[in-house]
Amino acid sequence: MKIEIEGVGKVFDARGRSVVALEDINLNIDDGEFVCLIGPSGCGKSTLLAMIAGLDFPTSGAIRAGGVPIKGPDSSRVLIFQDAALFPWLDVESNVAFGLRMKRMGRKERARTVERLLRMVHLEQFTRAWVHELSGGMKQRVAIARALAVEPAVLLLDEPFGALDAMTRDMLHGELQEVWQSTGKTFVFVTHNVREAVALGDRVLVMSPRPGRVVAEHRIDLPHPRRVEEERVIEIAQHVAEDLRLSHEESPPREQRRLHQ
Repeated sequence: MKIEIEGVGKVFDARGRSVVALEDINLNIDDGEFVCLIGPSGCGKSTLLAMIAGLDFPTSGAIRAGGVPIKGPDSSRVLIFQDAALFPWLDVESNVAFGLRMKRMGRKERARTVERLLRMVHLEQFTRAWVHELSGGMKQRVAIARALAVEPAVLLLDEPFGALDAMTRDMLHGELQEVWQSTGKTFVFVTHNVREAVALGDRVLVMSPRPGRVVAEHRIDLPHPRRVEEERVIEIAQHVAEDLRLSHEESPPREQRRLHQ
């Protein structure tokens, strides 16, 4: 599903004072593309993701999904947070099946779907495990499987690996790329980690400090799967990091820079 963002701005009322979070965001995300958003804390990355999900709305401009204006949440666009937000009173299988139960899917089809998704995220041996028995990385795998269960066209990920250790994060990078390639869905991924963005994305979009704007774009023409320690990933990440540094010096940014790697 294609996402179109035209002239989007967001202003919050903070105790009677207007705070401009986002300003003049213009962006197209193609169907099946993996786009990473990176920028300093408070630049509006998560706010933009929430608006694509339909959980918040722009003050100005418009956002469309598949050519249709976004007016609220929809199962075609699912948001995954840093906290996996699983139901602790349900086991792994029941967490993944939750959305399917809401859709009144039959028991046999539901069981087949859950089995397929848990196999995709390499948790087929943990169907009966409780949430408290899972590691942080396993919880995020369950969250991804639960999101995929409702067959979204767009998966929105808000720093899903930010609280994980480096080894677990690296492993999940590979698994997430596998999921993206096997499903062909549109992924929009928010992160603070420059190498993570370069390892995962078709494009990396750099955002400025508040008010958030897209100030640089890097197209990552490297084959998947990628790893954060690859020489070319590190090299491109250095260019992205330089744009992050420049965005601080040029806040508010003078104009958008287009960079192609």
